[in-house]
Amino acid sequence: MVTTLDYDNFIGKIAVGRIVRGKMKTNQQVAIMNGESTRKAKIGRVYTYNGLNRVETDEAEMGDIIAFAGIDDINIGETVADAENPEALPSISIDEPTLSMVFSVNNSPFAGREGEFVTSRHLRDRLFREVETNVSMKVEETDSADAFKVSGRGELHLAVLIETMRREGYELQVGKPRVIFKTINDQLCEPLEALTIDVPQEFMGTVMENLGQRKAELTNMVELAGYLRMEFVVPARGLIGFRAQFLTATKGNGIMNHVFHGYAPYKGEIPSRTRGALVAFENGETTPYGLNSVQDRGTLFVGPNQDVYAGQVIGENTRELDMDVNPCKKKHVTNMRSSSSDEAVRLTPPRIFSLEQALEWINDDELVEVTPESIRMRKTILDRNARAKAAKNKK
Repeated sequence: MVTTLDYDNFIGKIAVGRIVRGKMKTNQQVAIMNGESTRKAKIGRVYTYNGLNRVETDEAEMGDIIAFAGIDDINIGETVADAENPEALPSISIDEPTLSMVFSVNNSPFAGREGEFVTSRHLRDRLFREVETNVSMKVEETDSADAFKVSGRGELHLAVLIETMRREGYELQVGKPRVIFKTINDQLCEPLEALTIDVPQEFMGTVMENLGQRKAELTNMVELAGYLRMEFVVPARGLIGFRAQFLTATKGNGIMNHVFHGYAPYKGEIPSRTRGALVAFENGETTPYGLNSVQDRGTLFVGPNQDVYAGQVIGENTRELDMDVNPCKKKHVTNMRSSSSDEAVRLTPPRIFSLEQALEWINDDELVEVTPESIRMRKTILDRNARAKAAKNKK
């Protein structure tokens, strides 16, 4: 049975599994069974494993963990059987996607500065290549040639893909994660996750309070050696950004795992960000003088001497509405003083976001710009006049 898929640019899709009975040979005729149909195919190359290395072989026997190529349409859960007397093994169920995000080409003023792969063709090829081996993920075309809808098994599933692409040299921008709702019996339903948490007893109250705000329901609690194991059923949207918050709350001592539980009626709104963004309104390099006047308005996300562009989110406002600010403002020389006079500026260290934290923080009108060197947050509409006009039309 095929349990894992891999991909090679030269030989194509590679299936991995263990031989339960019989042998597999190079160029052997086989039957591929998926529970619904049976089709004929031919094995290409066969590999066994020596440690972590794949070694090509002519024949593999019962009990061997093998990889084989030559069948491009094979999927996880399918049985490779004898062509003359095919017998299917019990199939593996694959969890369906619960979250979706829009991946698009980076179109910020800094596009192409830090990445190697920046075009829509690069992005499309990479995403559809991922689907070849990542069977829980789906990629769909959108109305725009520069954007693709990517659905996965949760925030971490999608974040791992983004981080992998980032390290490979890709530049892209992604939108806010959205839950995939379903209508069942004329009722709006949302995906639920079965969440298991192991934490020291001292952190129980904090964890339960955080999960309570995310509409989680406690189903079981067991005391272990100095730890508590708590089991919850929580909406999938309630887990967006929770992992980073959980690790901070438990000081790194907590362990969490979750699996798909099922669909249930919509549980209502979950509190989200209540503060607006501080948005730069001109391109330039941040200055201590400019940031000093901005930091009184909220929390900074950038430090001095960093390049920013108009429409980039450079902080969080203390109030509900967004505010356009100028972090690049300079103190100019006058007849009364020099540009470097007066007291030294004291800046609060900026708040640094991980990818998961940035995905949780953004609103519907914002994007996360991801490059090999940076993670930035920005407004979807960069021009502040166009942004104000769009907000007015929306009302």
